[in-house]
Amino acid sequence: MTAHTDTSGSVTTVYQVSGMSCGHCEGSVSGEISEIAGVTSVKAVASTGEVTVTSTAPLDEEAVRAAVDEAGFELAGQA
Repeated sequence: MTAHTDTSGSVTTVYQVSGMSCGHCEGSVSGEISEIAGVTSVKAVASTGEVTVTSTAPLDEEAVRAAVDEAGFELAGQA
């Protein structure tokens, strides 16, 4: 598992998302994931397919998968 908790209590998890190819893709994925309760920041990078999510507690992977699906992409798992 690639989640880690920092000293402020935030949890950062890196996910691998397939199908992103541009800034619009990054925005779509970031927008959907940011709506999950507890998410404080999202950074998607189309060139690597990595989406870094910071949250107040560990996220349910199925909630992240549903958000990525809603954006039109596929969650490959945690990076």
